[in-house]
Amino acid sequence: MPQTLTGKLVVAISSRALFDFEEENRLFETGDEARYMHYQLAHVQQPPGPGVALALVKKLLAFNTEEEQRVEVVMLSRNDPASGLRVFASAQAAGMHIERGVFTRGRDPFAYLRPLGAHLFLSANAEDVQQALSLGFPAARVLTESRPAGEHYPQEVRIAFDGDAVLFSDEAERVYQEGGLPAFVQHETQLATTPLPSGPFKPLLAALNHLQQQAAASQTMRIRTALVTARSAPAHERAVRTLLNWGITVDEAMFLGGLEKGPFLREFEPDFFFDDQRSHVLSAAQHVPAGHVSGASVQKKS
Repeated sequence: MPQTLTGKLVVAISSRALFDFEEENRLFETGDEARYMHYQLAHVQQPPGPGVALALVKKLLAFNTEEEQRVEVVMLSRNDPASGLRVFASAQAAGMHIERGVFTRGRDPFAYLRPLGAHLFLSANAEDVQQALSLGFPAARVLTESRPAGEHYPQEVRIAFDGDAVLFSDEAERVYQEGGLPAFVQHETQLATTPLPSGPFKPLLAALNHLQQQAAASQTMRIRTALVTARSAPAHERAVRTLLNWGITVDEAMFLGGLEKGPFLREFEPDFFFDDQRSHVLSAAQHVPAGHVSGASVQKKS
């Protein structure tokens, strides 16, 4: 019988999202493939520094036990297969059990998300992220300059999500774009009991809820999620009712009404934050690891 990833939380991740390969990437972008490959092979036993998503991945892998593998992390990289040797060696040196990878030698890697059934794709390449989103996969461009994750919650995976165009569709955003804030508030108030359509990251939130339920009775690792949105009352009601309709819970909800998100995220200390508005992602990256759900929606309310 062939192996299967069915029933697991599957995270596909690029090498630059997992490790600090910025110097190597500058060499890669020169187009000198032979020099780049030689450099990577010469440094196979020299682990790079941690990348923005390293803390998130290590915590997710901690949900695995000898009895049950609940999380699968797969390297999905534009690196060549020989350079992939350093990626796997670096993962081993960091204490992570990662055994699967796809290395495309400069070609687009996002098509392999489909056979993987990925619940999340993290990459530092904006084009790959946009293509993954267009295929219907939760994906974010990692801001490699983000502040590293905090260390106050070693047994808790903490993830924060924006609402519109991330967990929810951009339906309400289009109303705001066309009619401004008064039209948006009226629209959301009138449809308060009508669930919003799903956004690109609903599958990830659902998979995290499932993982939490799987692991609840057997180990100490936990998941804590937060909705961090520019919505405010009365538009908050539709967001809350949508989650209830989906049967999915979040642990915290912040309805900020246009306030800067970064300081609030600093207090929540997520291992990762996802937003489709670049200004919010840049604000967040000053305090926490952040990813841009690039090209996901029209202009945001704030």
